Amino acid sequence: MRFDDDYNSYDKGIFQTKTAAVCIIGILAVIVIVFVFNVDNIKRNGSNSGTSATPSVTISETVGGGASVSEDDFVLSYSTLHPEDLDFYQMYPEVSESVSVSEEVVEEVAEDDPATDGKHTLITYDDGKEEWVSISKYITKNIYDYTNLADQDGIKEYIYNGRKISSFGVDISKDQDYIDFNKLKKAGVDFVMIRVGARGYASGQLMLDDYFEDNFRRASNAGLDIGVYFLSQAITEEEAEEEAELVIEKIETEKLLYPVAFIMEYAEGETARVEALGKSEKTMIARAFLKKIDEAGYKAVIYGKKAWLMKYLELNKIVSDFDVWLSEETDIPTYPYEFTMWQYNKRGRIDGIKGDVGFNLCFVDYSLR
Repeated sequence: MRFDDDYNSYDKGIFQTKTAAVCIIGILAVIVIVFVFNVDNIKRNGSNSGTSATPSVTISETVGGGASVSEDDFVLSYSTLHPEDLDFYQMYPEVSESVSVSEEVVEEVAEDDPATDGKHTLITYDDGKEEWVSISKYITKNIYDYTNLADQDGIKEYIYNGRKISSFGVDISKDQDYIDFNKLKKAGVDFVMIRVGARGYASGQLMLDDYFEDNFRRASNAGLDIGVYFLSQAITEEEAEEEAELVIEKIETEKLLYPVAFIMEYAEGETARVEALGKSEKTMIARAFLKKIDEAGYKAVIYGKKAWLMKYLELNKIVSDFDVWLSEETDIPTYPYEFTMWQYNKRGRIDGIKGDVGFNLCFVDYSLR
């Protein structure tokens, strides 16, 4: 016994079955049409190439309504079917981007090249090793235009708006033995940096330069401007202050127009006391010396090679308060930050000194500072 709901379910089932059958028949018809179209192409290609269609797949179906589809309509020859026979391959353009991709890779590599990216500078250590180091964006850069540099017989000048604004000087000690300062003056020297003394590399003892007082007196009499320097091997802030106090004691009655320089370096061929210090310790020791000099009313500068300044000190903690005396033996400095004095030749030869002497260019007028 069926109820109305049963009749409805039964009628719906019949309807769904018919609909499905129609859909299947439609799909099969589309497949048949596609294969018939491609079989013709395959046969044409096969006849042109002279190859046989093997192996083959045979499909035979009875399509709704009793219609029979021939086996030949479903024969596929794997050996004669090519991608170009299928239209959908034509939907995709040929890819030929290898050149552009490689160019992008080259550009990316070029941007990362420290020699050209403008963000690095090359430093050379005493043993000849080289290293590219980052240029800090927090330290003021120098703005010198090195096309304004002039050189006459090894004596450099810096010209600005057609006028020389630099001064030329030499750094001296007892190593130069007796110096004729009047000849230095005539040779074009404007100032001298005289060594006051040093602390022993190994012993740590304070020592005065044997020629300091005589050099100071005779340089002053020759009309040369004077600055001084001290070779430090301090390993504590207290020792650095002791060194500064010795310098102040020796110059407090003298007229000093150029700065007092702090020099801390490793000893060539010897083991220096400061080799055991870290970057932070060296920085604090340097600041202790420079601060003591500054508090005494003198201009204080730190001396160093490019590698020493950039790799062995926390430079930002020094240059925020004190000037730099750069030592870099090149035709054009590569040190990126501000500096006021430049030792460009340690083996200069000039009338008035028998042996080698350091040549220096000062970019500022310290008598006005």
